[in-house]
Amino acid sequence: MTDRISPKQFRESEGVDDWRVLGDGANAYFRTGSLAAGARLVQAISELPGIDDLQPDIDVRHDGVTVRMVAFIEGYGGMLRSHVEMARQISTAARKLGLAADPSAVQSVLVIPGATVRAEVMPFWQAVLGYEPRRDSPAEDLVDPRGRAVPFWFEQMREPRPSGGGAIHIAVWVPYEQAEARIAAALAAGGRMVRDEFAPSWWTLADAAGNEADIATTKGRD
Repeated sequence: MTDRISPKQFRESEGVDDWRVLGDGANAYFRTGSLAAGARLVQAISELPGIDDLQPDIDVRHDGVTVRMVAFIEGYGGMLRSHVEMARQISTAARKLGLAADPSAVQSVLVIPGATVRAEVMPFWQAVLGYEPRRDSPAEDLVDPRGRAVPFWFEQMREPRPSGGGAIHIAVWVPYEQAEARIAAALAAGGRMVRDEFAPSWWTLADAAGNEADIATTKGRD
């Protein structure tokens, strides 16, 4: 599919300053100040040409609207060139309503269970969560079929932790320009740096009990 684009290609496109690439998709947050204003923005988005083909995820709250765009097809999970044009149109619709984007407010969370044999644990999580395999990576990822809750990516572990069994940590996707402040805040709150050799793609931190979280960006992943 020639329509595929990388995070770098999306970032370098014109007219997408409101948007940030987190994980596989493009995200934007528009401050509305009221549920009614948010509903008007959603209505405007629903009337854009091509919206039914791209089917963005839209989350409406009392003070803002979050839009996420990503395509999951057989063998591919990511953005398309058509997402660039849709991002421009959505931003234009927001501006016409007097609404501004706040790129610092977007983030995405991923839960990462670890297992030495992923196929042995994924059915359990699929059953308890009511999730389904992600179309482009069914042997590694489970997702909420209605896009309401955080996805699960199952990490292949070489060996069990010394205590036995697997392990779960989370990844918090943030805009690259927000990563340094997020890390500093975590360290100031009693955390410690575990690994930073993969920066700026991700930094791994831990709390006082050893529970881990990655601060992740798309920087350096192209």
